[in-house]
Amino acid sequence: MASRFNPGKLFIRTRFNYEKVPGQDSQATSPLPLFSSKSWGNKYRQPAWANRIQRPRLSFARLITLAVTIVLLTSVLGTGIYRRHRWNNQQHKGDEGRKQYHWEHYPRLNGFFNGVRTLVPYGDWVSEQDYVKYSQSPNPEDNIKPKWPVMSKDNKEPPLDPKPFDPYKFDSPEYLRNHDEVKTCYLDEEEKIDLPDIYAYPGIPQNMTAPFFGSYEEIGFDDKVCFERFGRFGPYGYSYSRDEGGLDMDGKSEKAGADKIWSWEKKVDYRKINWANAMKRCREKNAHRFEKNTTEESEPVKSEPAKKKVPRHAYVLRTWTGYKYSDYQILTLRAMINELALKSGGEYDVHFLLHVKDDSLPIWSSEEIYQKVIEDNLPKEFWGMATLWSEQQMRMYYPEPFPNNVYNHAKAPVHSVYRSAHFAMQWFAQARPEYDFYWNWEMDLRLSGHYYEFHNKIGEWAKRQPRKGLWERSSRYYIPELHGSWNNFTEMVEEELYNSDEKPVWGPPKFENTGMLPSPPETEPPHSYLQDNYEWGVGEEADIITFNPIFDPAKTNWVFRDDVTGYNLELPEPPRRCAIITVSRLSKRLLDLMHRETYLMKHHMFPEMWPPTVAFHHGLKAVYAAHPVYFDHNWPLENLDGTFNKPPKPTDSVFGWGEHNQLGNSFYYNAGFSSEWWRRWLGSRENDKGGPAEEEAGTGRLCMRNTLFHPVKYEKGSE
Repeated sequence: MASRFNPGKLFIRTRFNYEKVPGQDSQATSPLPLFSSKSWGNKYRQPAWANRIQRPRLSFARLITLAVTIVLLTSVLGTGIYRRHRWNNQQHKGDEGRKQYHWEHYPRLNGFFNGVRTLVPYGDWVSEQDYVKYSQSPNPEDNIKPKWPVMSKDNKEPPLDPKPFDPYKFDSPEYLRNHDEVKTCYLDEEEKIDLPDIYAYPGIPQNMTAPFFGSYEEIGFDDKVCFERFGRFGPYGYSYSRDEGGLDMDGKSEKAGADKIWSWEKKVDYRKINWANAMKRCREKNAHRFEKNTTEESEPVKSEPAKKKVPRHAYVLRTWTGYKYSDYQILTLRAMINELALKSGGEYDVHFLLHVKDDSLPIWSSEEIYQKVIEDNLPKEFWGMATLWSEQQMRMYYPEPFPNNVYNHAKAPVHSVYRSAHFAMQWFAQARPEYDFYWNWEMDLRLSGHYYEFHNKIGEWAKRQPRKGLWERSSRYYIPELHGSWNNFTEMVEEELYNSDEKPVWGPPKFENTGMLPSPPETEPPHSYLQDNYEWGVGEEADIITFNPIFDPAKTNWVFRDDVTGYNLELPEPPRRCAIITVSRLSKRLLDLMHRETYLMKHHMFPEMWPPTVAFHHGLKAVYAAHPVYFDHNWPLENLDGTFNKPPKPTDSVFGWGEHNQLGNSFYYNAGFSSEWWRRWLGSRENDKGGPAEEEAGTGRLCMRNTLFHPVKYEKGSE
């Protein structure tokens, strides 16, 4: 069977590939030899039955049949061998002999792969792009001579020492002036096992590549440190033995200086940890931080001003039955829970929203089966964190009919997870209404930095954004080297809008319809667009935060743009918005509206369109978070802006047929460079580069700044 089904044939052939599918091992000999190589010698007498087998009597018809059979077998084997040979040649040739995309002609960037032995303080760091730019300048005064640390064969340790990375400012006077005290949480009930810290190097590898999109400084990330695999994942079990409760994954890794973290850190025996119980204890211990102020009016006015209450977040991991959890995935999950839920004093709860693919399982009528599904599909340490759902459940929760579909390109039922992944999220928000925000997180996302810093800073940044021009800014990629400061980018977008025929988004849009739910009254603008001085919306929490731009699909040829259901087909399609990859932060207010639109109005759209469109229709606050995104080729900035922000025609959109432009970046649904760079960071050898031997002989293991990766479909390191 294996010879008949070549896995390489199951992949859609594209003209660009980062991950090469391994070829099948060639067979030294045929498993079914047609002729025996053994000869009967004359030394021994043969039994009569052996002679009969050796000399069969063949009729003419039998000879013809045998000849035809041999020809057919030879033809089949020859064709198979030829196809396998041709396929292997294609894999080895890689990109040779094909027409390259325009961006592949730009110089390849390699600063990502400079290791910890090249670390310099942030003030001495020169990005790879700046070095290339100024070293080619005809003006000698422009030439940059970066400061490199001294490297020797005798001392391979990094020139800087790692430090604990602490984004929590809960002990600061400023925080305590406005907020309640945060009670320390522990991993165990006896409060003897401290929560682990993670470690960062206070510098950046010299000539490390800079991101093209987004800004560390603008969002508020610490842009002066970098993370390598031992400081990031060592405290979660990466670098100590299974006998000690770790995962013992660093055996072949380059590790000079890696043991320094153990002068501060204690090794945790994760075999004894129950994460669900730890989160529950932490949440209850800090309940005073989240409960709404119930002070009665009759109490004395002399009392101190009430402290600000902190919103609560559900961090929802979208998983399914049959999903395999590697040791690398377990490291990531431990980091999420510790950094988001426990060290934050209970601000987050991490949930597994587990899709049960088998609709015949009676998970709603049997507690035993419900628990067995969890135990069969989650590692033991996470058992208490799962909520099950199924498509059959969604059919009952959101019953048919869903009429008036414009075009179902996926040719899938409306309740299928492919077309309605948001149904489960809407249901979860109704079943667990105690949260203010719900993070819709996918299993193939990875983060090199600290989870709390990343999510908290993005939420705070989105809260600071004014409503004026927000939808328009969120439809574009921010390129700091071209656009300048965020204020300059804001003014540029406003000027482009003024010079165009488009009307700015200002409150709920008006469009022809035969029935819509009323929008919340607070979404009506307090004054006109021109009268607003970038004031409305400042300090307002975002209802949706996305990690790719929120674009108008009607202006692209994105394949699912017309998967719109429940609106009058005799009228124009309703205006829509979309963000590729469903990863997002959604407010309870938005999820409630999505639920009511689905249940009461039978409105429905493809998952990437639905949350942004409901937010758009009801005048909610939507923000694309300008997080850092890297490219593996050195794009000219004007070309980058023209390709991603100003395509000459709809078919060129990077969200449609032009999506090949995303292949070489670190965050998109089809980004090939994302997984390559992530695995190199873990110590893997990728495309004949990197790996333990190269790290040992070169600049050491990789160290990168806080970066979000997607997709990472599988992981491997130095093993």
